[in-house]
Amino acid sequence: MSKRRTVRVIVSGRVQGVGYRDWTSDRAQRHSLHGWVRNLSDGTVEAVLAGATGDVDAVLAAMHDGPGFARVQKVRIVEEDGESPQPGFDILPTA
Repeated sequence: MSKRRTVRVIVSGRVQGVGYRDWTSDRAQRHSLHGWVRNLSDGTVEAVLAGATGDVDAVLAAMHDGPGFARVQKVRIVEEDGESPQPGFDILPTA
């Protein structure tokens, strides 16, 4: 069985209004990850990604670039030790 990883990610820069949430959701689903993504009122994007370590790492690496019109300045990653998110990947309302 492959090692599992769950992370919370905060992405800053020009990441709202450029399709970043849909793009993240698409990448996460392609890698069979569970979790969610949402905009935050401060202009950042927050996501929780859970799955096989290699798949989480692949999506995290891609998140440093994001979709074409995004301009990512910083990706902050926090390891989560708690319970994994529900199966599936959701786009949540802005918080």
